[in-house]
Amino acid sequence: MQMGKPIELHGTPLGGGKFPLVCTPLVGRTRDKILSEVQLVLAKKPDILEWRVDFFENIGKPAEVISVAASIRQAAGGIPLVFTRRSVKEGGEKIALSEDEVVALYQAVCESRCADIVDFEMSNDAAHVRRVREVSKVNDTKLILSFHNFSFTPGLELLNQRFLEAEQLGADIAKVAVVPRNLEDVLTLLTATLKSSQKLKIPLISMSMGGYGSLTRLFGGAFGSALTFAVGASSSAPGQVPIEDLNTVLGILQKSMAGT
Repeated sequence: MQMGKPIELHGTPLGGGKFPLVCTPLVGRTRDKILSEVQLVLAKKPDILEWRVDFFENIGKPAEVISVAASIRQAAGGIPLVFTRRSVKEGGEKIALSEDEVVALYQAVCESRCADIVDFEMSNDAAHVRRVREVSKVNDTKLILSFHNFSFTPGLELLNQRFLEAEQLGADIAKVAVVPRNLEDVLTLLTATLKSSQKLKIPLISMSMGGYGSLTRLFGGAFGSALTFAVGASSSAPGQVPIEDLNTVLGILQKSMAGT
């Protein structure tokens, strides 16, 4: 079913070339809850884990953040880890850190190499985006540059521009997530995914959120999205479906589209 570019680490496609990859979020607020989540999720065999650190109550303690990330990786047994602080303006939790402190946290995470991939928003200050790009590259950490709109779905041209902007800013992976108001918006997101996956030199991730948006989580890979998110223990965004249901649908699609 591969219609786009796979996500790679060290030159090797993740998941043995599986397309799309399935990522499950970790949203616990304490170390114990996070590591309990990891154990629940691992039994469901995700391809990637994402730690949404903005949920973590000790996010203001970099040493503790790095320690927990290292513990996640150790428990995960080789499953790659995405490190994400989602900002409030793009749907994340409120945290007691300045943006300068957030960038310093990303730098510490990259330097410790406790995550394989970091996700940072394109809407952040341009100097901060450049800094995160620099420290991630130096430390062999992949960078997702992302764009989220929790109000509506922008037009096709703007969505394609956001994917292209991520590439132009030096991203290893481009990500766009939006909220649809109707099925036409879902088609707009999928069309942008298809067109951009054909033009960009890097992999991309796309999704619509909410009930209508669940369609993109199930079928986005057929249009070029290299990764989809599913609920392993707890959801991190509206419209995520249980990983068991997602794998069932992906399996049916793989069989149906084999050879096309």
